[in-house]
Amino acid sequence: MSDKKILVTGGTGYIGSHTVVELINAGYQPLIVDNFSNSSPKILDQLEAITGIRPLNFDFDLCDEKATTNFVNQHPDITGVIHFAAYKAVGESVEKPLKYYHNNFYSLINLLEAFSNKKINFVFSSSCTVYGQPDALPVTENAPVKRAESPYGNTKQIAEEILAEVAVVNKNLRVTALRYFNPVGAHKSALIGELPIGVPQNLVPFITQSAIGKRGFVTVYGNDYDTPDGSCIRDYIHVVDLAKAHVAALNYMENGKSEKSYNVFNIGTGKGSTVLEVINAFEKATGVKLDYKIGARRSGDIEKIYGDVTKSAVELGWKSELDLNEMMRSGWEWEKYIKEHSL
Repeated sequence: MSDKKILVTGGTGYIGSHTVVELINAGYQPLIVDNFSNSSPKILDQLEAITGIRPLNFDFDLCDEKATTNFVNQHPDITGVIHFAAYKAVGESVEKPLKYYHNNFYSLINLLEAFSNKKINFVFSSSCTVYGQPDALPVTENAPVKRAESPYGNTKQIAEEILAEVAVVNKNLRVTALRYFNPVGAHKSALIGELPIGVPQNLVPFITQSAIGKRGFVTVYGNDYDTPDGSCIRDYIHVVDLAKAHVAALNYMENGKSEKSYNVFNIGTGKGSTVLEVINAFEKATGVKLDYKIGARRSGDIEKIYGDVTKSAVELGWKSELDLNEMMRSGWEWEKYIKEHSL
């Protein structure tokens, strides 16, 4: 394993755990900070089973300034940070905005303060939600950032602004913000995947939970949009492809390819799929028939979004490889694993 130590905050979460696997595969040494507020310590066992290496986890809250500073001082050889740790439920953020602003900003600010005198490459977990409903598709990184629809989305927008401004004045800091589209699927081992708390807010985990009997029918919110079959379009990306994008972002900064102190990249497939296409792909990939019904449009939903990923391909040397069928197949294998092991 490389002596390059990478701090992964929220490293036992959905995207974080997959990224830890890809970091180990690429020869990095990940150090996880996760207080398990939205994940499980069992994921450390799963990571060890997949990679043969048990990553170190440090259980504390990044909103604790003293604990964060002490941790950074105790590990002076950290060369990079991948920052996932944040609350992420859109609905909850509307109900509890201060909870989201406090957690998502204090954790980021404490990290930046703690590393302020150290040379560091920083990868930030951002979101395509910053675009709202784009004026043109596919949306590029140059598209205007629109007013956020939720406090969660607003934390991503403001965090990007904080990072861009700090990177200008802190010459030790290089930042790459990755604007994800819709991550789905699971690792091919079916040992890690998305484990939503409560009723899933996203389509694919609701589909898999419905198929296995945890939920009732799947509601397709609207079939009268200006899309091929009337249902909403999103750009779905396999979580393993997404994880590899973080490794590519680190390499990009380490190898001096980044001329700017702050960069933004779309991370998606560059192709949109409708809700009904996703349902059909799930049925085809798994052989399981879904019970779904057409409902009314849902307030706040945008009609269609998918990304232009040319910049990621050219500058990061990254592109997605796994298709929608594999996203559905792996997500279903993970759902069956959850049931069998009572996770």
